Amino acid sequence: MELISKAIRQAPKDLTVTQMCRHLTKAVARCYVSPMTVLRYGRGQTDYLTSHPEDRLCASVVIFSRLRREIWMIGDCQCLVGGELFENPKPYELPLAELRAAEAHRLLASGVTVGQLRADDAARRTIIPRMIENMKQQNVAYAVVDGFPIPQSKVRVLALDFRPWEVVLASDGYPFLCATLQESEQKLQCHLHDDPLNIGDFKATKAFMEGNNSFDDRTYLRFKV
Repeated sequence: MELISKAIRQAPKDLTVTQMCRHLTKAVARCYVSPMTVLRYGRGQTDYLTSHPEDRLCASVVIFSRLRREIWMIGDCQCLVGGELFENPKPYELPLAELRAAEAHRLLASGVTVGQLRADDAARRTIIPRMIENMKQQNVAYAVVDGFPIPQSKVRVLALDFRPWEVVLASDGYPFLCATLQESEQKLQCHLHDDPLNIGDFKATKAFMEGNNSFDDRTYLRFKV
């Protein structure tokens, strides 16, 4: 996240989405051959990471190009444009969430409590091998920023015309993205109360773990153009 944030701040304002993807990829790739990496491992990590995508530095990002009036969705992020929701989910996310939910329901029926699953998400452990296997498809079946080439066909691009628009850019940590941060946070807290395991109408690959105030990272940005 810090590498990507810095790279965006340093990027020329007139980059196309393809050029931005290359710019971000290079920023992360440099980390794999940095002097610190060589000092720690005795060599760069690019060869190893080519065949082990699950071990790469990895993040998703949603960017608004003011010059081009485009929203670029690289990875599993979401946005609202004029109140309409747009998403770019990983292809395996929902099937794995369904599997985890089924296992959680089975455990609850056997006597395991919600509190126990919030302290130790045993249902999630059952899907981790499949998650790791699916991660081998990153930047093949879906896009992320991980220091390796990003397939442009997996980057979602939304073009805005020159009418006034209200835009919300957000990470996927908001299960119900709303027009304001306050409303998005309120719905998140209601969901935490009603379904802390994320196994009901909204399913996720992880629960709200005990001591946390969400199940995933949260970033929310609202502006008008």
